[in-house]
Amino acid sequence: MSRINVTDLFFQHADNSPGRCAIVSGNKRISYGDLSAEVKETAAYFQSKGIEKGDRVLVFVPMSIDLYRIVLALFDIGATVVFLDEWISRERLDVCCRLAACKAWIGGWKVKCLSILSKELRKTPLKSGLTYKASFPYSKTQTTADDVALITFTTGSTGVPKAAIRTHAHLKSQFNALIEKIEPQKGEVDMPVLPIVLLLNLGTGCTSVIAPFKSKKARKMNPEVIVKLLRDEKVNRLVSSPYFAIRVAEYCSQNKIQLTDLKKVFTGGAPVFPDEAVTLNKGFQDAKVSVVYGSTEAEPISAITSDQLKNEDPEVKKGLCVGQVHRTTEILILPITDKMILVNSSMELEQMQLKAGETGEICVAGPHVLDTYLDNEEAVLRNKIKVDGKCWHRTGDSGFIGEDGLLYLTGRSAYLFEAEGRIYSPFLLEFRLKQEQAVLSGTILKINREIVLFVELKTPKISTDFLKEKFPFVDRIVLGELPKDPRHFSKIDYEKLKKND
Repeated sequence: MSRINVTDLFFQHADNSPGRCAIVSGNKRISYGDLSAEVKETAAYFQSKGIEKGDRVLVFVPMSIDLYRIVLALFDIGATVVFLDEWISRERLDVCCRLAACKAWIGGWKVKCLSILSKELRKTPLKSGLTYKASFPYSKTQTTADDVALITFTTGSTGVPKAAIRTHAHLKSQFNALIEKIEPQKGEVDMPVLPIVLLLNLGTGCTSVIAPFKSKKARKMNPEVIVKLLRDEKVNRLVSSPYFAIRVAEYCSQNKIQLTDLKKVFTGGAPVFPDEAVTLNKGFQDAKVSVVYGSTEAEPISAITSDQLKNEDPEVKKGLCVGQVHRTTEILILPITDKMILVNSSMELEQMQLKAGETGEICVAGPHVLDTYLDNEEAVLRNKIKVDGKCWHRTGDSGFIGEDGLLYLTGRSAYLFEAEGRIYSPFLLEFRLKQEQAVLSGTILKINREIVLFVELKTPKISTDFLKEKFPFVDRIVLGELPKDPRHFSKIDYEKLKKND
């Protein structure tokens, strides 16, 4: 049986073009050939430590050359990488460690400090830093399509984070879907702000430039430094969250800077509205800008260009267009329910599908759609519909298929609420709030039986009477800085708002 391992895509490029630059990180650069040698040395070291095929290893390392050296080495020996975002809190760390039950953890000084406070980290049998000195014999491990390569965690925006499992087959399918959408070219120079995309680049022969950006400290991002790096490295492609892309675009527009080398921009992880599409077009005049819609369990689902998006309904009354569904993704719009969906056949499921224009929960299937969670049968039953050998993932997002055949998003299903005899979406209300000149950002949530408007004003001391007139169904207005999702810093964190209210 031939080995199936995503690492082999990287090794092929390293063998064919060893001198090509693989990663640029700060003042460090590493070629494909040198990274390949370091990956094999690291893999041998892990084997000497007793890490074997199937072992789960927690990796808590920021985006860097070290991160990808370690991840590729673990993939190569058949271990399962349990990846934690750098913004993680100690409480979330404990939850994720408990869920994953890892044999080892690998990290720098931060995780060593956390291990003093974290009972779950202290229970992990094997521990390793980022460096090693000894040399050990290396042996290639036989891996199959069904072996688990990667475990990542959902943000837990509507509850406890779920541990999403990617096998080597899933990773390969996701790579294929993203490659078709992003169209990476061998030798291209990319700035991937999303960690999974840099892994994709290593499998396609691209050079990746790591941006000096931390989502946990997103407000401290320096667009001037980012733009200089884009120009100095002659970056052809940028893949980032909307927050990052919009900040860079605004800086370029305000300072009349044209990034002539930049030809493609992809943004995802959060919605982009028509007015923001205009901003992206102005800032990236020489680039084709695309907005990709997806989730942890299904990436990509659909995509739309900024040129298309800017011409959509400027008031976004019914829903935000997220474009054409990807050709390998099947989609169903089902009635919204917080109950499990149990059916006996695909025909029965399809009969539940809503008509074009009707809003329901977006459900997707395809080779790149993840079909299970680690040791969480309840989450599988609630979020997956398995019928006739096919797995449908319930995204938790509400939306509809328009008469034009495109997909439209109306927000998270769990947060829709009724007022004045109609259904409101906090997601769409956020866009309406942003159109108010005095508003920086805001949302409206139903908490228990009370409808609360949370708003961050540009000038804190101004009257909020205009908001009471615009949204008469609101019971209470709360002023203050709004928390954002820690992963992309692009969406308002509803759960934190509810918790702090």
